[in-house]
Amino acid sequence: MKNRVVVDAVFFLALSHLSLTAAFAETKVELFNGKDLSGWTKRGGAATYAVEGDTIVGRSAPNTENTFLATDKEYADFILELDFKIDDPDFNSGVQIRSHSRTDHNDGRVYGYQVEIDPKPDRAWTAGIYFEGGSPHRKAGWLDDLSENEAARKALRLGEWNHLRVVANGRRIQTWLNGVAAADFTDNDDEAFTPSGFIALQVHSVGGARDAKEVRWKNIKLTVLE
Repeated sequence: MKNRVVVDAVFFLALSHLSLTAAFAETKVELFNGKDLSGWTKRGGAATYAVEGDTIVGRSAPNTENTFLATDKEYADFILELDFKIDDPDFNSGVQIRSHSRTDHNDGRVYGYQVEIDPKPDRAWTAGIYFEGGSPHRKAGWLDDLSENEAARKALRLGEWNHLRVVANGRRIQTWLNGVAAADFTDNDDEAFTPSGFIALQVHSVGGARDAKEVRWKNIKLTVLE
Protein backbone atom coordinates (compact mmCIF):
# COMPACT_ATOMS: atom_id res chain seq x y z
CA MET A 1 0.00 0.00 0.00
CA LYS A 2 2.86 2.35 0.88
CA ASN A 3 4.43 1.83 -2.54
CA ARG A 4 1.12 2.60 -4.23
CA VAL A 5 0.87 5.90 -2.33
CA VAL A 6 4.39 6.84 -3.41
CA VAL A 7 3.63 6.00 -7.05
CA ASP A 8 0.40 8.02 -6.95
CA ALA A 9 2.22 10.98 -5.41
CA VAL A 10 4.91 10.91 -8.07
CA PHE A 11 2.27 10.68 -10.81
CA PHE A 12 0.38 13.63 -9.33
CA LEU A 13 3.53 15.75 -9.17
CA ALA A 14 4.34 14.87 -12.77
CA LEU A 15 0.87 15.93 -13.92
CA SER A 16 1.16 19.15 -11.92
CA HIS A 17 4.48 19.92 -13.59
CA LEU A 18 2.98 19.32 -17.03
CA SER A 19 0.04 21.58 -16.20
CA LEU A 20 2.30 24.37 -15.03
CA THR A 21 4.50 23.97 -18.10
CA ALA A 22 1.45 24.20 -20.35
CA ALA A 23 0.15 27.24 -18.47
CA PHE A 24 3.42 29.11 -18.98
CA ALA A 25 4.39 27.80 -22.41
CA GLU A 26 6.87 29.96 -24.26
CA THR A 27 7.69 30.17 -27.95
CA LYS A 28 10.85 31.76 -29.30
CA VAL A 29 10.30 34.01 -32.32
CA GLU A 30 13.02 35.30 -34.64
CA LEU A 31 12.17 38.94 -35.37
CA PHE A 32 15.48 39.87 -36.97
CA ASN A 33 17.43 37.32 -38.98
CA GLY A 34 20.68 39.26 -38.68
CA LYS A 35 20.98 39.63 -42.45
CA ASP A 36 18.20 41.79 -43.88
CA LEU A 37 14.88 43.41 -43.00
CA SER A 38 12.64 40.57 -44.08
CA GLY A 39 9.48 40.59 -41.97
CA TRP A 40 9.64 44.34 -41.34
CA THR A 41 7.94 47.30 -43.06
CA LYS A 42 8.82 50.98 -42.77
CA ARG A 43 5.94 53.25 -41.75
CA GLY A 44 5.60 57.00 -41.29
CA GLY A 45 8.42 59.36 -42.18
CA ALA A 46 11.51 59.38 -44.38
CA ALA A 47 14.18 58.20 -41.91
CA THR A 48 16.13 55.19 -43.15
CA TYR A 49 16.96 51.75 -41.78
CA ALA A 50 19.83 49.53 -42.82
CA VAL A 51 21.45 46.31 -41.67
CA GLU A 52 25.13 46.67 -40.84
CA GLY A 53 26.67 43.45 -39.63
CA ASP A 54 24.33 42.06 -36.98
CA THR A 55 22.80 45.47 -36.26
CA ILE A 56 19.80 47.47 -37.49
CA VAL A 57 20.79 51.12 -37.87
CA GLY A 58 18.18 53.88 -37.96
CA ARG A 59 19.19 57.27 -39.36
CA SER A 60 17.19 60.46 -39.12
CA ALA A 61 16.13 62.63 -42.08
CA PRO A 62 15.32 66.35 -42.07
CA ASN A 63 11.82 67.78 -42.21
CA THR A 64 9.91 64.55 -41.76
CA GLU A 65 7.67 62.98 -39.14
CA ASN A 66 8.53 60.12 -36.80
CA THR A 67 9.50 56.98 -38.71
CA PHE A 68 8.99 53.36 -37.65
CA LEU A 69 10.32 49.99 -38.77
CA ALA A 70 7.44 47.67 -37.88
CA THR A 71 7.08 43.91 -37.78
CA ASP A 72 4.67 42.52 -40.32
CA LYS A 73 3.15 40.27 -37.65
CA GLU A 74 1.33 41.28 -34.48
CA TYR A 75 2.06 40.01 -30.98
CA ALA A 76 0.08 40.01 -27.74
CA ASP A 77 1.81 38.67 -24.61
CA PHE A 78 5.57 38.38 -24.78
CA ILE A 79 9.03 39.03 -23.39
CA LEU A 80 11.09 41.29 -25.65
CA GLU A 81 14.82 41.75 -25.14
CA LEU A 82 17.23 43.79 -27.23
CA ASP A 83 20.36 45.91 -27.08
CA PHE A 84 20.39 49.50 -28.31
CA LYS A 85 22.95 52.26 -28.66
CA ILE A 86 22.39 55.99 -29.00
CA ASP A 87 25.15 58.60 -28.97
CA ASP A 88 23.48 62.00 -29.19
CA PRO A 89 21.88 63.25 -25.94
CA ASP A 90 19.55 65.49 -27.97
CA PHE A 91 18.21 62.61 -30.06
CA ASN A 92 15.20 60.44 -29.25
CA SER A 93 13.97 56.99 -30.16
CA GLY A 94 11.85 54.18 -28.80
CA VAL A 95 10.44 50.70 -29.25
CA GLN A 96 6.77 50.37 -30.08
CA ILE A 97 4.80 47.41 -28.74
CA ARG A 98 1.17 46.40 -29.39
CA SER A 99 0.99 49.22 -31.92
CA HIS A 100 -1.06 49.91 -35.04
CA SER A 101 -1.21 51.93 -38.26
CA ARG A 102 -4.66 52.21 -39.80
CA THR A 103 -5.76 54.13 -42.86
CA ASP A 104 -9.03 55.06 -41.16
CA HIS A 105 -7.25 56.74 -38.24
CA ASN A 106 -5.05 59.85 -38.51
CA ASP A 107 -3.85 59.01 -42.05
CA GLY A 108 -2.19 55.82 -40.89
CA ARG A 109 0.04 57.41 -38.25
CA VAL A 110 1.56 54.79 -35.96
CA TYR A 111 0.07 54.72 -32.48
CA GLY A 112 0.43 52.57 -29.40
CA TYR A 113 2.57 51.84 -26.38
CA GLN A 114 6.19 52.97 -26.70
CA VAL A 115 9.12 52.03 -24.52
CA GLU A 116 11.04 55.27 -24.69
CA ILE A 117 14.71 55.79 -25.54
CA ASP A 118 15.25 59.24 -24.09
CA PRO A 119 18.87 60.22 -23.35
CA LYS A 120 18.28 63.89 -22.58
CA PRO A 121 20.11 64.46 -19.27
CA ASP A 122 17.47 66.80 -17.87
CA ARG A 123 14.85 64.04 -18.13
CA ALA A 124 16.44 60.65 -18.89
CA TRP A 125 13.23 58.64 -19.09
CA THR A 126 14.62 55.75 -21.12
CA ALA A 127 12.46 52.62 -20.56
CA GLY A 128 9.53 54.76 -19.46
CA ILE A 129 6.22 54.01 -21.19
CA TYR A 130 4.73 56.61 -23.53
CA PHE A 131 1.61 56.40 -25.68
CA GLU A 132 2.71 57.35 -29.17
CA GLY A 133 0.55 59.05 -31.77
CA GLY A 134 -2.79 59.03 -29.99
CA SER A 135 -5.56 56.52 -30.63
CA PRO A 136 -9.33 56.96 -30.99
CA HIS A 137 -9.59 56.40 -27.23
CA ARG A 138 -6.37 57.90 -25.81
CA LYS A 139 -4.31 61.02 -26.40
CA ALA A 140 -0.56 60.82 -26.89
CA GLY A 141 1.31 61.21 -23.61
CA TRP A 142 3.18 59.53 -20.79
CA LEU A 143 1.67 56.48 -19.14
CA ASP A 144 4.58 55.77 -16.80
CA ASP A 145 7.58 58.09 -16.82
CA LEU A 146 10.64 57.67 -14.60
CA SER A 147 10.37 60.96 -12.71
CA GLU A 148 10.22 59.06 -9.41
CA ASN A 149 12.67 56.29 -10.33
CA GLU A 150 16.14 57.76 -9.97
CA ALA A 151 17.90 54.40 -10.26
CA ALA A 152 16.35 53.75 -13.67
CA ARG A 153 17.07 57.31 -14.83
CA LYS A 154 20.75 56.74 -14.08
CA ALA A 155 20.89 53.32 -15.75
CA LEU A 156 21.32 54.56 -19.33
CA ARG A 157 24.87 54.44 -20.71
CA LEU A 158 25.07 57.09 -23.41
CA GLY A 159 27.23 56.07 -26.36
CA GLU A 160 27.39 52.44 -25.20
CA TRP A 161 25.27 49.36 -25.71
CA ASN A 162 22.31 49.14 -23.34
CA HIS A 163 20.05 46.17 -22.63
CA LEU A 164 16.28 46.61 -22.66
CA ARG A 165 13.82 44.01 -21.36
CA VAL A 166 10.05 44.37 -21.80
CA VAL A 167 7.40 42.03 -20.42
CA ALA A 168 3.88 42.55 -21.77
CA ASN A 169 1.47 40.16 -20.08
CA GLY A 170 -2.22 40.94 -20.21
CA ARG A 171 -2.84 44.50 -19.11
CA ARG A 172 0.54 44.83 -17.38
CA ILE A 173 3.70 46.14 -19.08
CA GLN A 174 7.03 46.09 -17.21
CA THR A 175 10.44 47.29 -18.35
CA TRP A 176 14.05 46.95 -17.21
CA LEU A 177 17.06 48.98 -18.38
CA ASN A 178 20.44 47.32 -17.93
CA GLY A 179 18.89 45.11 -15.26
CA VAL A 180 17.32 47.99 -13.33
CA ALA A 181 13.53 47.88 -12.88
CA ALA A 182 12.08 50.89 -14.72
CA ALA A 183 8.39 51.21 -15.63
CA ASP A 184 5.48 49.13 -14.36
CA PHE A 185 2.17 50.08 -15.97
CA THR A 186 -1.21 48.35 -15.84
CA ASP A 187 -3.72 49.57 -18.40
CA ASN A 188 -7.12 49.55 -16.73
CA ASP A 189 -8.80 51.67 -19.40
CA ASP A 190 -11.12 49.20 -21.12
CA GLU A 191 -11.57 51.36 -24.22
CA ALA A 192 -7.95 52.41 -24.70
CA PHE A 193 -6.30 49.09 -23.77
CA THR A 194 -4.58 47.45 -26.75
CA PRO A 195 -4.06 43.70 -26.23
CA SER A 196 -1.94 43.10 -29.34
CA GLY A 197 -0.20 44.81 -32.24
CA PHE A 198 3.09 45.12 -34.06
CA ILE A 199 6.52 45.85 -32.62
CA ALA A 200 8.45 48.75 -34.18
CA LEU A 201 11.76 50.58 -33.92
CA GLN A 202 11.39 54.36 -33.93
CA VAL A 203 13.56 57.08 -35.41
CA HIS A 204 12.24 60.34 -34.02
CA SER A 205 11.80 63.46 -36.13
CA VAL A 206 14.65 65.99 -35.91
CA GLY A 207 13.09 69.06 -37.47
CA GLY A 208 15.31 70.64 -40.10
CA ALA A 209 18.59 69.10 -38.84
CA ARG A 210 20.43 67.75 -41.89
CA ASP A 211 23.22 65.88 -40.12
CA ALA A 212 21.86 62.37 -39.64
CA LYS A 213 21.51 61.12 -36.08
CA GLU A 214 21.75 57.39 -35.43
CA VAL A 215 20.24 54.76 -33.18
CA ARG A 216 21.24 51.11 -33.32
CA TRP A 217 19.56 47.86 -32.26
CA LYS A 218 20.84 44.29 -32.10
CA ASN A 219 20.25 40.96 -30.32
CA ILE A 220 16.50 41.37 -30.77
CA LYS A 221 14.82 38.39 -29.11
CA LEU A 222 11.10 37.76 -28.65
CA THR A 223 9.55 35.08 -26.48
CA VAL A 224 5.80 34.71 -26.96
CA LEU A 225 3.88 33.81 -23.79
CA GLU A 226 1.09 31.37 -24.51
